[in-house]
Amino acid sequence: MMSRTIPNDYHDKVYAGWLAKCIGVHFGGPLESWTYQDILANLGEVNSYLQDGNKIFKPDDDLVMPMIMMRAMENADDGDSISAEDIGRTWLNLLSKERGAIWRGGYGISSEHTAYINLTNGIMPPISGSAKLNGKIISEQIGGQIFSDIWGIVLPNDPIAAANLSEKASSVSHDGEGINGARFVAAMVSAAFSEKDPVKLLEIGLSVIPSDGEYATMVRDIMRFHQVHPDDWHVARDYIEVAWGYKKYPGVVHIIPNGAIIVIGLLYGEGDFSRSIVITNMCGWDTDCNVGNVAAIIGIAVGLEGIENRWRPPLRDYMVSSSVIGSQNIAGIPEVAQYLEACGRRFAGEEQKLDNLPQYYFDYPGSTMGMETRKNRCRVLNLSQSTEQSTVGRGSLKVSIDRLNRKGFAQIFARTYIWVDELTSNHYEACFSPRIYPGQTLSIQVFMPEEYPDFIHGSLFVEDASSGFCYQNPGQKLTPGKWTKIELSIPNETNLTISHIGLDIRSMQEDPWTGVLYVDALDWTGNSEYQLDLGALSPNGKTTTQFSTYCGFWRLEQDAYLGSGVEFNESYTGNIQWQNGTLTVKLTPVTGQTHYINLRVQGGLSGYAFGFLGENRVGIMKKIDGNYEILKAVEYPWVQGEEITLSGNADGAQLTLLINGKEVISIIDNQGYEFGQIGLGNGKACMTKFHTLHFSQL
Repeated sequence: MMSRTIPNDYHDKVYAGWLAKCIGVHFGGPLESWTYQDILANLGEVNSYLQDGNKIFKPDDDLVMPMIMMRAMENADDGDSISAEDIGRTWLNLLSKERGAIWRGGYGISSEHTAYINLTNGIMPPISGSAKLNGKIISEQIGGQIFSDIWGIVLPNDPIAAANLSEKASSVSHDGEGINGARFVAAMVSAAFSEKDPVKLLEIGLSVIPSDGEYATMVRDIMRFHQVHPDDWHVARDYIEVAWGYKKYPGVVHIIPNGAIIVIGLLYGEGDFSRSIVITNMCGWDTDCNVGNVAAIIGIAVGLEGIENRWRPPLRDYMVSSSVIGSQNIAGIPEVAQYLEACGRRFAGEEQKLDNLPQYYFDYPGSTMGMETRKNRCRVLNLSQSTEQSTVGRGSLKVSIDRLNRKGFAQIFARTYIWVDELTSNHYEACFSPRIYPGQTLSIQVFMPEEYPDFIHGSLFVEDASSGFCYQNPGQKLTPGKWTKIELSIPNETNLTISHIGLDIRSMQEDPWTGVLYVDALDWTGNSEYQLDLGALSPNGKTTTQFSTYCGFWRLEQDAYLGSGVEFNESYTGNIQWQNGTLTVKLTPVTGQTHYINLRVQGGLSGYAFGFLGENRVGIMKKIDGNYEILKAVEYPWVQGEEITLSGNADGAQLTLLINGKEVISIIDNQGYEFGQIGLGNGKACMTKFHTLHFSQL
């Protein structure tokens, strides 16, 4: 058995593994629940994406849940210190109580939904996912297996440790063979950092699950079949239909038939990435899950050089998620890889500092970090990762331009907010908060080779695609042979939702210009300050622009943002990294006695609330493990139906409540939360009209 070490190529292989997982999930997604026979009869061989290439790939639980569960590693020193309960608490903290992230097919139907309802009622892992509570059918569905890749990624070359951590994670919602499938996949992902042979990987996967269990029996049976019939995967697929198919296993998506598909994909794919995922997809059933697992395993084994480039551009090198932290729901694939790599190195006793890295830098081979293009009167505008120049890491973004007219432009840009109609679909209810805000300063580095004359200008811009607002600084002349830093201070415009940031390139030459530029270190710094006229915001799917919903019924109505519900009802926005700041909200308490605003929200389980806590009573509360505790409350006359302004200030350990601009309470919480989002909330059987919001980061 291998001992765990950090491989020399760990940096690139983590990216390859997560990139491959994203490729597999989105390649398989459109065929989810199709049978093998239906695919052959209606589509023939499918060897490329089926989605609309003009849209952003939808959120998928196969990616959303790993992105949520990986947050359980945030403060852990190693995998052993993470408990099943820690991962269950991460579910509770980051999943909306209302929608999204998991398939909410009903209690006793969907394994994850059943487990989540158990968790919300205080039933923690491993009981939350156990067969003793939920029964064998629910506990042995596929979910534990499909989310398990990340545990192998952070524990390279240590299949046993990866399997053990995956067991903790899968026990939140699964048991029995459902856990064995998770252990099997996590072990193979871990081993793939140093092993390429699919047969050997399968043997390693078998080594961490019970040899007399049904999952192991299935794997060995298909491996024996492959030895006799090594050349035709179609024959193998016909075999598992009879021997290990859906007719033998009850429930919606049982793990055994789909585990059999994974084995076929690995064996008959013979270590070739494209062949492996095409075979797995063609086999049908839970295609996004199975193809995602196979892709992650083989992607790590073969590395970036083994992944055909044709799979990469449609992904745009970023993805969307569906947690209550809206600013984390737009993530670059490299950004997730960096997070997983940092966890893996920390678990191995190494240190990796990501704090000083810009938001966008172009280190990974072939990675464009989700940058896109627009052009006018320019024949060709192409982006590629290049190692010819750099300011950070091993490379930069090479911008190749052909015949840019003096009256035209070439623009490269990144998305920092998404509207749901830009997605291929939104079944898992993604919601977003912007990644960048008014008051901050945007910057970028641009290099122009010295052979070009100095008639090329660059300027930064920010856009709000919903309103058409665009702000751009005057063009700055690029100096040949040098890096030029360009900056833009973002103005404070009411209801500004910054959806695009980018670089505008212009030529002052009479004749069309052809050449290359290099771009690096697109970043933003500084404190945010902005305001929202809440009633004037627009819906974005089932939520409101810039907001996520943790719980309750939130809607735009009566020229305000209204919240109500049956418990503490909360809606969040902003950046989870915000530390000190002042939130000022104008609101009208309509019904009930509890109406408040939030600071330093780290999810549904933690944060501060400032506001009305009962009749003629106001105070500051602290949410601990999902339950509010009053830190301090005082008598204060307030009237239902009367508009009032609440301000909450967090500055270090000092928390202050102001009403109509006057300080009412100020306390010190030395054991407090240091950072988090902002939000709006109220209590059980309450309704509140929220009119305006102003936030100033200190």
